[in-house]
Amino acid sequence: MADVRIPTVDLGAWTAGDEEQRAAIARSVDEALGRAGFLLLTGHGVTERERADVRAAARGFFALPEEVKRRYAVAVGGRGWLGPGAEANGYSEGTTTPPDLKESWTVGAEQPTGDPELDAYWFRRNVWPDDEAPRLRSLVEAYTARMRTVADETLRLLAAALGQAPDFFTRHTGSPTHTCNINWYPGADVLGPPLPGQYRIGPHTDFGTVTLLDRQQGRGGLQIWTEEQGWADAPFDPGALTVNIGDLMARWTGDRWRSGRHRVLPPAPEAPEEELMSLVYFYECDPHTTVAPLPAPLGRVAYEPVDSTDYLRAKLDAITVG
Repeated sequence: MADVRIPTVDLGAWTAGDEEQRAAIARSVDEALGRAGFLLLTGHGVTERERADVRAAARGFFALPEEVKRRYAVAVGGRGWLGPGAEANGYSEGTTTPPDLKESWTVGAEQPTGDPELDAYWFRRNVWPDDEAPRLRSLVEAYTARMRTVADETLRLLAAALGQAPDFFTRHTGSPTHTCNINWYPGADVLGPPLPGQYRIGPHTDFGTVTLLDRQQGRGGLQIWTEEQGWADAPFDPGALTVNIGDLMARWTGDRWRSGRHRVLPPAPEAPEEELMSLVYFYECDPHTTVAPLPAPLGRVAYEPVDSTDYLRAKLDAITVG
């Protein structure tokens, strides 16, 4: 199967380029996000060693006995360990699938706002297995701080691609909700053979503004949907982050840009013991941001404005199994 066609954008060239270079990059981003909602991002400054260290620390946790991991078990939207069978992402788009074949360690924003209701769900304290995986906390905290910096610069690039002021999006990221999921996709030797229609992650679109994904190449890897090609393998560059926009960003642009539909395949029959791990940074916006579409001719669908907090909570509830 041919890879889907998405461009590679050098964020370093964007930040340091002259006016002509920046304009050319912005045009390529606008075109790519309108076709598939995805691009590859290089020049982000996050080293291979940083990413490998997070994976190594997380792998130590995932290798623990289930009764130990269960001490940190949470429901979808919580902070801690999300065990197998807890989530089915296909539910969010109305696709009925068996539960996703993965485990996750989840952390999120924890700077309190002073609003008890918001803080109790969106800004709760992260939980850490300091005794079982002592390096995980420091490595993940450093990684998520780096991702937030990259996410804000990406939003400035997206604003330019729309011909808007540099802070068009970042004026809404003063105290945003954001989540980092470390997704472990074990082989069939751990979880058993996949059921019919079962995926490591079922077909869906992400829910927020932008997602920054550091992934590993595999036979049971990421696929992207486009109208031209249908499902096709996502191109892979070990030094690049895979970036896709979510539902809120698509609504903000009035569907000028597509919320990138994607899935992660189950272990392939020819590689049943394949193990992969992805670092997924979901960036959103400040709580209760009103997301209203850009007017025509930039925007193409005049959606009713939505409250970002209400929208995200409904989507998280939708993918919860049981």
